[in-house]
Amino acid sequence: MTASPSAADARRLAVASLAAGDPTGWFERLYAQARDGQAEVPWDVAAPSAHLRALDLPAGDGRRALVVGCGPGRDAEHLGTLGYAVTAFDISATAIDLARTRHPASPVEYVVADLLAPPQDWRHGFDLVLESNNVQALPVGIRARAIAAIGALVAPGGLLIVLAAATSRVDSDGSGPPWPLTRDEIGAFAADGLRAVSVTRVDAAGTSLPTRWQALFTR
Repeated sequence: MTASPSAADARRLAVASLAAGDPTGWFERLYAQARDGQAEVPWDVAAPSAHLRALDLPAGDGRRALVVGCGPGRDAEHLGTLGYAVTAFDISATAIDLARTRHPASPVEYVVADLLAPPQDWRHGFDLVLESNNVQALPVGIRARAIAAIGALVAPGGLLIVLAAATSRVDSDGSGPPWPLTRDEIGAFAADGLRAVSVTRVDAAGTSLPTRWQALFTR
């Protein structure tokens, strides 16, 4: 399947960033170029993730939620409508500016932060953590660090949601990002006191990544 123009923009910038030894810098470059009309962000769509919406989540009732790599904020805003007190972060300052501009009256707290070095006071601090499609955009060499960092954000009794493209083999060649996650990579979230509640492989027909992981973990 031929990559869409927006996916090609992301891959072009990712390849250059990885070649320069900077595995995450391409996110800011992509958002900045998109802001200037020179690129498109392939995941910048209007609706919240269908796979997130399909989950039967309880009402938030003010409990703290964290959205990893929130981009323009579609999933963060969805969790806000469920009653969660949402913090959403992205490594790209331009993405955070975009989220704040699109949702000027939102109660969601949008902040710039690095998943690989999150604020210390976030550790075990959130009742719900959403990781949707971020680890799959990272090269294999830093994924274990990212997975551990995400898991450390979940509070005792809290829930971690992991949504990602699925594969049966490790593949970080020039065809990505994204580089879909293996079952072992999904299983790696069950560490530091986290245990799997369910790990499901679901269909995503009509997309370039036709199968996906939908995994839930709790501490």
